[in-house]
Amino acid sequence: MRLYKNLFITAILAAMIAMPAAAQNEQSPYSKFGYGMVKDYATSMQRSMGGVGIAMTGGRQINVMNPASYAGIDSLTLLWDIGVDLTRLWSKENDATGKSFGGGLDYLTMQFPIGKYLGGSFGLVPYSSVGYSFGGEINDDDGNPTGTTSFTGAGGLNELYIGLSGRLFKGLTIGANVAYQFGTIVNDSYITDATSGTANTLFEQSMEIRDWNILLGIQYTKEFRQLHKFTIGATYSPKKDFHGKTWGTNYDINADVAPDTIAYMHMNGEYTKPNSYGAGLSYTYDDRLTIEGDFTYQDWSKAKFGRLLDNDGNPVSEMTTFDDRWKAALGMQFIPKLRGNYLQRIAYRCGAYYTRDYIMIGGNHIREYGASIGFGLPTLGTKTIINLGLEYKRRSAYPASNLVSENYFNITIGVNFNEFAFWQDKIR
Repeated sequence: MRLYKNLFITAILAAMIAMPAAAQNEQSPYSKFGYGMVKDYATSMQRSMGGVGIAMTGGRQINVMNPASYAGIDSLTLLWDIGVDLTRLWSKENDATGKSFGGGLDYLTMQFPIGKYLGGSFGLVPYSSVGYSFGGEINDDDGNPTGTTSFTGAGGLNELYIGLSGRLFKGLTIGANVAYQFGTIVNDSYITDATSGTANTLFEQSMEIRDWNILLGIQYTKEFRQLHKFTIGATYSPKKDFHGKTWGTNYDINADVAPDTIAYMHMNGEYTKPNSYGAGLSYTYDDRLTIEGDFTYQDWSKAKFGRLLDNDGNPVSEMTTFDDRWKAALGMQFIPKLRGNYLQRIAYRCGAYYTRDYIMIGGNHIREYGASIGFGLPTLGTKTIINLGLEYKRRSAYPASNLVSENYFNITIGVNFNEFAFWQDKIR
């Protein structure tokens, strides 16, 4: 009864925070393009290891990156994981610099056993995020300033998922996540007159998506001499059309007139997501040392992001070009002793990654690389673990060197609740 009560409470909480969580805490002008900056379902613990997880088994931590991991949970264990992300950004474009700070809820997940050979998971995770604010000067033919233009954007896509995993035979598990994918992305552009200093016109392009997504996973684990364990994992998410609507609206801010919706269209196959493939290999020694490497690939060059047309067939949005996205990651976790003093039971983590993003600007690719460290801090008297991660990453364009470069410092905090103690009390 307690298990089903917890499932119900989690569903209610996820639904309550779903709409506010749609505005992710992104701070990059590169998120203006496409669907924003794509996420990888990594938890705080996994981000401390460079974002690996495809070959990570799920007995003690929730692993949304590969749903095949859910079957690894103990039949008397119920896991919760709540993550928060805090971000400090320093950006530079030519001689102009800027900095900002943001943060908020990152994810909410739960994992539970279903008998001896099955495991399930439920939660809310981000798929993409949009957030930016920048501008520039407008000049006439003689180079004299006539006004400024400003661009702002916010929103993103989220997934409310449920997953199931089963063990086919010793060492082999398969699983799937089915997700309700939803969110709104709003991109605004303002034109301000140089004389009055006030904004005159606003063009707002909005996109609303209500759809579903699926992620398939498989893992195989082989043990040698009881102490050594190798796990290989793979994931696949099929391409599909996004369903929803997009529209553009003109506002004359200084005039007492109604907004003019100059374009409106249902997506109808003009907006799509790509195939996504992932593979990982991990080695574990004595349940204390884990080393994992992952590689993911998404064929965004085949995805569509249609142009919004007005009633006369003229484009009112920019043409967006995508390229294939890939990411390589390597991570490690070390626990000195499973049963020792407090410092010996802390999980020490580190990792690094390199990503070539799907966004292209004028033939330039966007790349991102980063390194992280982290700690899994056990709480006294319970099996709850506080996951603390510190991450540095850099995002820039290449081969051009005159576009925005960004340096991030992130603090990730995840609380992994383990309700095994409750079941112990019931047994007693």
